[in-house]
Amino acid sequence: MRTVAMPDGRAFPVMGLGTWHFGEDKRTASNEVRVIQRALDLGVTLIDTAEIYGQGGSERVVGDAIRDRRDGLFLVSKVAPSHAGFEGTLRACEGSLKRLGTDHLDLYLLHWRGGVPLTETVEAFERLRADGKIRAWGVSNFDVEDMEDMPEGVQCSADQVLYNPQTRGIEFSLLPYCQSRSIPIMAYTPFGQSGRVLRHPVIAAVAQRHNVTPGQVILAWGIRHPGVVTIPKTATYERVEENLGALKIELTATDLAEIDQAFPPPRRKRALEML
Repeated sequence: MRTVAMPDGRAFPVMGLGTWHFGEDKRTASNEVRVIQRALDLGVTLIDTAEIYGQGGSERVVGDAIRDRRDGLFLVSKVAPSHAGFEGTLRACEGSLKRLGTDHLDLYLLHWRGGVPLTETVEAFERLRADGKIRAWGVSNFDVEDMEDMPEGVQCSADQVLYNPQTRGIEFSLLPYCQSRSIPIMAYTPFGQSGRVLRHPVIAAVAQRHNVTPGQVILAWGIRHPGVVTIPKTATYERVEENLGALKIELTATDLAEIDQAFPPPRRKRALEML
C-alpha cells in the first residue's frame, strides 16, 4: 500500500474505506461489520467515519469491526459543526472514542465549517492532541479561503473534499495549495453521483484497454496526483477487493487525455462542491 505523508512526517495509506451510510439500519449492521473486517484482512488500514453518519451508528459498526484489531489501523472521524465549540468538540471526541472502542483517533476532522469560530475548534483540537486523544487534526469541505483563515502556527494535517472526474474544481487552486504545504487531500465519493462516471463510455474504453473495471480506472485516476488519498465506500466483499486492484493501475497519457476530454478540468476558480 502506497502512503501519503502528512505535514508532521507521519504517513497514512493512499486508499482506505469510507463508511458513510453505515450504521443506519440495524438489519444491515452485521454485514457492514463483515465488509470492514474483509477490508482489514485484505490489508486496508485506513477507516473513515464520522459522528453524524447514522447518528453515531457508523462509529459503532466500525468499533465492532475493529475490536481486538485496533493496532496498525489509521482511524479517522469527524466532529459536526454544531458540536465544534471548545467544550463541544471535547465532548464529541469522547463520544466518538467510546463508540469506536478506542483510546485515540489518528486523525480528527471538522466535518464542515459552521458558525463556531475556527480558532475555538482548533484550540479544542490542540487540547485533544496534547492529551493523546487524537494524533492529528484536519478539516473537511474547506476551500482555499477557509484554509487561509486557519490560525497561524498550527498544523492542519488533511482536507477531506468531494473529488471525482465530474467534480474537479479542487484542481484549480485547492489541490495546488494543499500540495505546496504537504497537506493531503482525502477524496470522498470518488465514483461520483448518479453513476454517470461509472457508465461513461470513455471510462469503459480505458478500462477495457487495461483489462480492469471502470471503478478501478476511476480510483486510479483519483490517486494519480501526489498527496491525494481516496476513501471509497462499499457494502460488498467483492467491491473491497476490486477497489484495491486500482493500486496496480498506471494510467497512460492517452488515458488521461481522453478522460480530460470527457470530463474537462477546471479553467477557472469554482465554488467548492460538497455533499
